[in-house]
Amino acid sequence: MHRTADGPALRVGVLGCAGIAWRNTLPAVLRVPEVRLTALASRDPAKARTFADRFGGTPVEGYDRLLTRDDVDAVYVALPTGLHHHWARRALLAGKHVWAEKPLAATAEQAEDLVRLARANGLVLRDNFMFLHHSQHAVVARVIAEGRIGEPRSFSSAFGIPPRPDDDVRLSAELGGGALLDVGVYTVRAAQLLLGDDLTVAGSVLRVDRARGVDLAGSALLHTPDGRTAALAFGFDRAYRSTYAVWGSEGRLSLDRAFTPPATHRPLLRIERQDHHEELSLAPDDQFAQLVRAFAAAVREKRDHRPYEETLLRHAALTDSIREGARLVAG
Repeated sequence: MHRTADGPALRVGVLGCAGIAWRNTLPAVLRVPEVRLTALASRDPAKARTFADRFGGTPVEGYDRLLTRDDVDAVYVALPTGLHHHWARRALLAGKHVWAEKPLAATAEQAEDLVRLARANGLVLRDNFMFLHHSQHAVVARVIAEGRIGEPRSFSSAFGIPPRPDDDVRLSAELGGGALLDVGVYTVRAAQLLLGDDLTVAGSVLRVDRARGVDLAGSALLHTPDGRTAALAFGFDRAYRSTYAVWGSEGRLSLDRAFTPPATHRPLLRIERQDHHEELSLAPDDQFAQLVRAFAAAVREKRDHRPYEETLLRHAALTDSIREGARLVAG
């Protein structure tokens, strides 16, 4: 058994051999000694073997077979959004801690069901918003707390990627596709991070592909009870952009590569005031490895998970509100 200074390593099994798992998440797992990859499941046995050859662990054909294994303490759900609720639920019922790709579920009702089940069984439930674990956001919070831009008045964020291939699962309504649930959810979560959970959707627009039944792009305006606003934009139909900014009473700060900085990237934080312009080169950070480490710590330390779960539930409710109240425009 692999052991760390804090005890046995958390044994993780993977449901689904997705691209993000291959490119980012599983390489990060190998960099974190607190976690050991023990099994990888796919409906395609050849794909499971390919992943196991690279990352280790036992290849498993079929997701249910992985959930019955005694050498799996926790499950990473690397499946399309539309399958998260079903398989995360089955994993929780099997007594496994769950860490799912973002967003946790396609609807707030599904997220509430998973949180209830995790609480009832004393299990850890997390989503894979890796950007939250990058140290650059702690620097942003410190700059704001120091009053360097005055009182924050508004937040803006954009996350967009170029058009997807026709067979991309993110364009499948049945699998929970669409820009809101893929890139838009990052901007919502960033607004919560900087403005808090007490946000309400004032309005939203979604540009939809009616033939496919998915949204390709959108925007939303959120606000707090005291009138601070969050303007969000996202889409599959534009040049790559991953950024946020906070505009205050005395200045403005902005951060590029806010959501997807490589582990070697040195973030650049810009601070602008009327008579002052400053650029801070921040330390690089491995946000994927930090997320994996944080999940293992949450399981090991038996902490109170309710604050995280409440933010998770509020995120799901805000995403529902953006979708349900949106003005739909044909793409």
